[in-house]
Amino acid sequence: MGRSYIEVPGFGMHELPPLLVHGIPEDASRADLVERAAAIVETEGMIADVAQDALGGYSMEDRKLDLALHLTDQYFGLLSHWAWGDSVLEWIRQCEITFAATSALRPLLSGDVWPHAARSSFVDLLVDKHVPTPGVTIDKAVGMRLTFRQPPPIDCCSNQFLFFLNSRLAGTAYETWARMSPESTHHLPPNRFHFEIHDLRPQ
Repeated sequence: MGRSYIEVPGFGMHELPPLLVHGIPEDASRADLVERAAAIVETEGMIADVAQDALGGYSMEDRKLDLALHLTDQYFGLLSHWAWGDSVLEWIRQCEITFAATSALRPLLSGDVWPHAARSSFVDLLVDKHVPTPGVTIDKAVGMRLTFRQPPPIDCCSNQFLFFLNSRLAGTAYETWARMSPESTHHLPPNRFHFEIHDLRPQ
């Protein structure tokens, strides 16, 4: 389905604020998270008692560690998406300030309570500009941030909850938000806007 683009007055390129990509919270120690994930595996009984020969040569402790590592990876995926979503929403706030201060752009945004659903046009602009988001789906990232003001600690997440978050919840949250306004069907033409991306994540 083709996009319907907003008509931007004039012909020049508009400079938007840089997108500052923040990393996951600094206190997210992998060793600590694996230990806490192991507690989830243990308390939720994720591995049924089975005969040793049914474990394919692995010990029960090895299987529990494998599951704890998998849950930790799932949780790091949650953190990465949340951090990207938080960065994008802050960028949208900065873009709103730029639009409000620019006479040609000011009429293009409504003044409704933030985050207004029509702001999804900024998310679509990131997609249209092919912003690199390795390992992260941009709409899902924004959906994650719209769902959680702060990322939930791993202790609050059951294994089913983590799998559900990564498969459906964040995407559904974004789609619901984006469709709340008819204005969200209009997009910002990518050839009229420029912005830089600064990756602030530890290298």
